[in-house]
Amino acid sequence: MKRKPRTYRQIARRDYLKIAKQKKPRGKAIRKAIGKQLSYLCRNLKTIDSLLNLEGHGNLSTRQSRELATIRTLYSQQREMYTNKIHQIKDRIVSICQPHIRPIVRGKAKANTEFGAKVAVSMVDGYFYIDHLSWDSFNESCELQKAVENYKERFGFYPEAILADKIYRNRDNRSYCKKNGIRLSGPPLGRPPRDGRPNKELEKQDMKERNEIEGGFGVGKRRYGLARIMRA
Repeated sequence: MKRKPRTYRQIARRDYLKIAKQKKPRGKAIRKAIGKQLSYLCRNLKTIDSLLNLEGHGNLSTRQSRELATIRTLYSQQREMYTNKIHQIKDRIVSICQPHIRPIVRGKAKANTEFGAKVAVSMVDGYFYIDHLSWDSFNESCELQKAVENYKERFGFYPEAILADKIYRNRDNRSYCKKNGIRLSGPPLGRPPRDGRPNKELEKQDMKERNEIEGGFGVGKRRYGLARIMRA
């Protein structure tokens, strides 16, 4: 090949920045910009396919082959969402280098969407145990019973009490804990009694002890790289 094929990368970059620098772009403008990027990408993929068919141009490294396959999947996903006018798709790719990473909506003021593994942990005597780790979002409340069974498998008996966040205190988990003689922290479900909470001091103490696990997450982020997505 004597001449380098056109890629329109400068035009594509300009079109991307035009919409990315807008504070609150409208839906129509975003859709139009996505359509343009898909057109540029489709053209480039066709060019790559034609080059791969030429003699002496079909040798890609393992990394290049892996990333090209990821880009094809990414294009297919984005094209499907664009065509069907939807915003969700199964196993959505957000990183070419790390295609296993999924967006997780948190609704926080600092960042509405976060990226990285979601982990459910339990802490016993200052030690952290990972009960469930997934790159896909999951409901934490469904992991409590599994964590308790993991505790029993490790130590041979059920815990005396579980100091859990509010999301874990649903009816199923309360019934499970009651069945196995485990005290689940927090106020009971239903209307609070008129004379106030009889175990208010116990709840206060539980909250203080539960804060230790939040501090553990902070230490992990500051000192052990928990706040960063590491590439293998």
